[in-house]
Amino acid sequence: MVNKVVLNDFELTVSNYKEKKMKSNKTEKYLMLVSFEFEVSGGEEYHVVTKFLYENVFDVSIPNKQLNFRGKINQYSTSYTDFSDENSISEFFLELKEVE
Repeated sequence: MVNKVVLNDFELTVSNYKEKKMKSNKTEKYLMLVSFEFEVSGGEEYHVVTKFLYENVFDVSIPNKQLNFRGKINQYSTSYTDFSDENSISEFFLELKEVE
C-alpha cells in the first residue's frame, strides 16, 4: 500500500494511490501515470503546497514501490478553494505523467 509520494524533496502523505503504464503517442515507450489524493490544511500550508505545485514538473519518487521518474502534472483538482480559514481541510487530487 502506497501512503507516501515524494515530489522533488516535498513529501506528501497520500491515499487512493493508483498507477498504470500508458503507451506514448510519440514513441513506442511506455510511460508511468500515477494518481493520488492528499489533504491540505488552510492558511499557510495551502499557500506552500499550491506554490510548490506551480513548478508543474517534478522528480517523482514512490518509496514503497521503488519507483522513480520525472513527471508532469496531467490533472489537478481540489475539493475546496477558500483557504483563508486555517482550520479548513481540502482533499487534493493529483495525476502525474512521466515526461518523455
